[in-house]
Amino acid sequence: MPRKRITPGKIRLTEVAKLAGVSPITASRFFRNPEALSVGKRARVESAAKELGYVPNLAARALASQRTEVIGVLIPSLTNNVFADVLRGIYDALDGSRYSIQLANTRYSILQEERLLRLFLAQKPAGLIVTGINQTAESRVIMESVDCPIVQIMETGPAPIDMMIGFSHFDAAKAAISHLLERGYRRIGFLGARMDPRVQRRLDGYRSAMSEAELFDPQLIVTTAVPTSVTLGGTLFADLLAKAPEIDAVFCVNDDLALGALFECKRRHMAVPDQMAIVGFNDLEFMASSVPTLSSVRTNRYEMGRNAATMVLEALEGRRPAEPVVDLGFSIIERQSSARRS
Repeated sequence: MPRKRITPGKIRLTEVAKLAGVSPITASRFFRNPEALSVGKRARVESAAKELGYVPNLAARALASQRTEVIGVLIPSLTNNVFADVLRGIYDALDGSRYSIQLANTRYSILQEERLLRLFLAQKPAGLIVTGINQTAESRVIMESVDCPIVQIMETGPAPIDMMIGFSHFDAAKAAISHLLERGYRRIGFLGARMDPRVQRRLDGYRSAMSEAELFDPQLIVTTAVPTSVTLGGTLFADLLAKAPEIDAVFCVNDDLALGALFECKRRHMAVPDQMAIVGFNDLEFMASSVPTLSSVRTNRYEMGRNAATMVLEALEGRRPAEPVVDLGFSIIERQSSARRS
């Protein structure tokens, strides 16, 4: 039986998007700039609109287009050096443009992020940069329904709201463990703090690498929901040694924890790397200045921020990337703390 056609003007864009199997923002883009969509998506949206009898509300569209020259940026911390580098890239990309930045701190809370999204979008920003891919279902609905460029940063995933730039935390952690295994280390511990979704994916990568090597032991894992710090790194490392004194290496989910582990090694007169190898994550500046120097997973934080802001600017000019997801990758930076075992 044919679908009942509904009176034009009563159909919402979200219904067209659902029938076409695309996000509302993609359906909206079809009516504004169809050339920005693939041929297949254009055909699906056009077919759905015809089937439902959808007629764009030009007056509402004109009102919605009255946006500010502000780009909203939501990050989980204003004090974390990782996000300081991301922000530096964002500010550099927008320098000289007509757009300014409105910054908000979600404090690693997805509910706080949802509240801030509502606040930001009520002010009609030109674009949004948000952190991560683990938004609430309501946050995703909110962002998918607005008509402005949105870039999710710090991760990659299969279902971008609009655009996405980052790297795989799972793959990065797995590569760090593979690095240690290749250099002869076998009893590799794991230190984790805060345990937000990105850190959890690093734990999953650690578990995968150790399991594939048939070396996984849950006793080698020490985590806490407490925010990270250098002092905490020393405390967690001491806890790990109490549980598993035979470990010969430790992977830390960030560089603060790695530095704390190094300090605890020094306090115990444990030689690094002869008695204990250490690898961190992010490769902050101090990792190359410690004694011994500390190995880490380098993440392209500045480039991530700069490219994310550039993606927003180009989208505002009608130029979108051929692929909505950009993987910046990562690098294992080997230093003295993970030298090959003799």
